[in-house]
Amino acid sequence: MDNKTLEELDYFRITQDISKFCVSQEGVQEILKRTPFAFSDAKALQKCEKLKTLSQEWVKILKSQNPFYLSSWSPIQKILPILKTQGATLHLEELFFLGIFCNSQKKIISSILNNQDELKLKQLGMVISKVPLLEDASNIIFSVLTQDGELKELPQISILKKNIASLKTEIDSLIYKYANNSTYKDILESNIPVLKSNRQVIAVKASHKNSIKGIVHEVSQTGRTVFVEPDDVVKRNNDLIQLEYELQEEIKKILKDATQKLSVYYSDFVVSLPQMILLDVTQAAAKWGIENNCNYALACDTQSFEPPLVLGARHPLLKEKAIPVDIHFLQNKKVLIITGPNTGGKTVTLKTFALFSMLNQSGFPVPANEGTRLCYFDKIFCDIGDEQSLDNSLSTFSGHMKNIGIALKHSTQNSLVLLDELGSGTDPQEGSAIAMATLDSLIQKQSFVLVTTHHGVLKNYGYSNEHCVNASVEFNKDTLAPTFRLDMGIPGESHALDIASKNGIPSNIIANAKKYIQTEQADISFLIKGLNEKHKEVNELLDSLKQKENKLSQKEKKVFDKEQNIKRREHDLKIIENKKELSFLKDARKKLENLVRQLKEGEVTRDKTLAVKKYISDLTESIETHSQILDAEERNLEKTQEKILAKENSSQPQNQNTDLQFEIGAEVLTKKNRTQGTIVKKEKQGMWSVQFGNLKMSMHEKDLTLLPQDKKNFTPTFSVDLASDEIATKNILQKNNDSGLPENHPVFELRLLGMRVEEALKILQRQLDLCTMQNFLEFSIIHGKGTGALQQAVTDYLSNYPGIKDFHFAHPEDGGSGKTYVRLE
Repeated sequence: MDNKTLEELDYFRITQDISKFCVSQEGVQEILKRTPFAFSDAKALQKCEKLKTLSQEWVKILKSQNPFYLSSWSPIQKILPILKTQGATLHLEELFFLGIFCNSQKKIISSILNNQDELKLKQLGMVISKVPLLEDASNIIFSVLTQDGELKELPQISILKKNIASLKTEIDSLIYKYANNSTYKDILESNIPVLKSNRQVIAVKASHKNSIKGIVHEVSQTGRTVFVEPDDVVKRNNDLIQLEYELQEEIKKILKDATQKLSVYYSDFVVSLPQMILLDVTQAAAKWGIENNCNYALACDTQSFEPPLVLGARHPLLKEKAIPVDIHFLQNKKVLIITGPNTGGKTVTLKTFALFSMLNQSGFPVPANEGTRLCYFDKIFCDIGDEQSLDNSLSTFSGHMKNIGIALKHSTQNSLVLLDELGSGTDPQEGSAIAMATLDSLIQKQSFVLVTTHHGVLKNYGYSNEHCVNASVEFNKDTLAPTFRLDMGIPGESHALDIASKNGIPSNIIANAKKYIQTEQADISFLIKGLNEKHKEVNELLDSLKQKENKLSQKEKKVFDKEQNIKRREHDLKIIENKKELSFLKDARKKLENLVRQLKEGEVTRDKTLAVKKYISDLTESIETHSQILDAEERNLEKTQEKILAKENSSQPQNQNTDLQFEIGAEVLTKKNRTQGTIVKKEKQGMWSVQFGNLKMSMHEKDLTLLPQDKKNFTPTFSVDLASDEIATKNILQKNNDSGLPENHPVFELRLLGMRVEEALKILQRQLDLCTMQNFLEFSIIHGKGTGALQQAVTDYLSNYPGIKDFHFAHPEDGGSGKTYVRLE
């Protein structure tokens, strides 16, 4: 994009405004020299997106409860070469500039690291990860400088300064003796000491120049006064000059030593500076964006040919005067023709869209609402304003044709072409013909085109061409003034007669002008009015539909929230029930272990035997009672579910209530946990093989409910891939009944004693999968101690299995390291 186009569209004025938010002069220069990134350069566009992401993260920081900012620093770009020059020495100010840079870097790195996780500063974190820490360099600098940039009172410096101060006091005392001694009152021109050639002298009358022995440094222009340095002051002044020279040499030595030490950090400064400038320019963009209520444009999806969309666009130079404008390009309609009265905002709309495209393509935010999306253009061609030139003998029309000719020659399907008042400046009929032919060519090139015009023929062209869409700037007929809003989909009237009347044209001339308007044109005007009214009706209808849609969305959300609460409650109840069962089993196990211990400790007596039998009887009775309660609750739940299902079935049309029967392919629902599946095989009478997602299970017919045809919606509640090991595991289970693991239910105690590692791990995997599916959260594994191979294999497997909350060996009295307790999340 050439600088002329960028200047016409006010791009440089905006970048200058953005640069004012930089904290470094180098950041300012970086923004001022930036132009839109090239569409053809993939790396450049990636950099553009990176700049936008960094600025968005800065917005998070600046809008957070505890914002932090990048500290300013003085330019160091030209200082850095000194560090790599052999024997070169930094000046005191240059050394201080490097110190300020180090402090700014240290502060921002610390701030980003401390807030990286909380504010999700991924890209900023990546930037500071590339910045070499300059803390050692900072220590070198501020070991000789104060934080204000002054040289520290180092021992060698302090001694010299004391000697200089003492000598100056002595010189002042000697000069004072001459200036205030009554003996010299008549021979002195003035009793105030004078500094000549950096030495203190006294003003003596020329007629008495030999009255004071010393060196004459200067004679006044009149010749009446000579400036004499007394002999006793000469020596002191010489000593003072020598001390001051030694002080400067000592300072040079300190600066040279510091420069030499800093030279090893030259490459770190070179790497760090561009990253700090990057932080500066992206922070500046974010600050400018916040001040102008900006957002970051989304990228148009090139694969689906997603059209640009600008919502609430406000030209940044208009500030609070800007009226938000929505600009819509429709799918497969890349030409937007804007019509309407003069001063209605047509040209501003053109320039706003083009400027936003440039800002977006430069990595800057745009003053528009969220949801705005823009394409990346390879070129932007602009024909705006009067191109008349006396120097080049160009008329207004010739100037327009020159710009249009360039666009027609170089534009592509990824170009943006802006044509203001297309077809103006010449005969209306010929101008309209050229305008339509120009649009034909640009449509053939598939370029994005924004056109403003007053030609009625072009309005009709916009309707009749499938690649175009009309738009108009609103006009208030009551106030006879434009509203500066853009109506998409309909052309606008020029309202030339109304505006002329408002601006002082006599009514008789207006009436006479109306007579010249052809009937055909009047009909077009009437058509436009009708379209405007229809457009308003459509808008009102769309608003009504949106309101209804919002209400439905709110209702759906409430229903969804209720469903989630019910599921959460069911889950909580299952957890509580499992805890109760586990607590019951633990208590029962402890009591049983105590009885066994009592039997082992002494001889078996009749009383002990009766106590064990009674405990077992009580335990059996308690379990049976508990089972009866659970069965009763389950039957009640099944009845309720059957009633709900019957009610749902009764609400279906009669032709759908066909007789349902268990067969291969039938859709079923488990009565217990309402899991949906498909029958794939009949195993035996009353037993079916049911596919739940990737899991196949054997189910009793009494535990299943057939689903009507309209209820078939295969959405498995869970999906566990056991296909590869299912047959092998079943064979192992049949051979190892001691494990206590039923085919479809997990067990409280999994016995793996005497098994090979491979067999044991397959059974353990089966147990864990069943636990996950049936919300079985705790169990134990008896693997024994033996050689330790099985114990280690179980430990390794549990360590890598997802969903394990924790596992640990049992207490010594409960089996020790030969038994492992497992808890799932």
